[in-house]
Amino acid sequence: MRALEAVWASVPSLLRGLGVTLEVAGLVVVLGLVLGLLLGMALAYGPRLIAWPVRAMVDVIRGIPMLVLIFFVYYVLPATGIDLGSFATAVTALTLFSASQVAEIARGALGSVHRGQVEAGRATGLRFPQVLVWVVAPQAVRRFLPPWLNSVTDTVKGSALVSLVGIVDLMQSIQQVIGRTYEPMPLYITGALIYFAINYTLSSGSRALEARFSHVRD
Repeated sequence: MRALEAVWASVPSLLRGLGVTLEVAGLVVVLGLVLGLLLGMALAYGPRLIAWPVRAMVDVIRGIPMLVLIFFVYYVLPATGIDLGSFATAVTALTLFSASQVAEIARGALGSVHRGQVEAGRATGLRFPQVLVWVVAPQAVRRFLPPWLNSVTDTVKGSALVSLVGIVDLMQSIQQVIGRTYEPMPLYITGALIYFAINYTLSSGSRALEARFSHVRD
């Protein structure tokens, strides 16, 4: 009974922390998507002077653990005189990591569309942006969405790391409640169930998209 009372009393704190977690994850997903698509197009269609530096940046960021990247940005930016605060700094680090993942997914999706179709579109008089919108995007999007949703799941899970730089998200809220109630097990289980519910919903959406597009052939 005491464990259940501790969980029930902690609901307001956990909901506030969950709101911060969803805010961080939402910002990172949107910003990472926009930046990642731009980087992916640079990798797929950019000239070498652009594609090579982008490739190096994406490979380096993808090769760094998310926690190390958060700490790197958290301590390096203030050292250069740029103090964005814990929230903006954490979002920046997670966005860089998310964008590098999205860039590779977008590169693969765009690269799966045969170059001959791009050339055929240009031959009909379409400009390259129009070819991307009307020829490439409809074919690439079905290959892009399922793995992108998987990366969104990773973003939600990775957002738990922002508690290490002082942001009171769901995980930090759980830690604070445990410090008051000394009931770690029920609170950790509650937190795990919340994360599971979010990520299971996203994973189910990814599987539904894969099933939706599995019958589509070029």
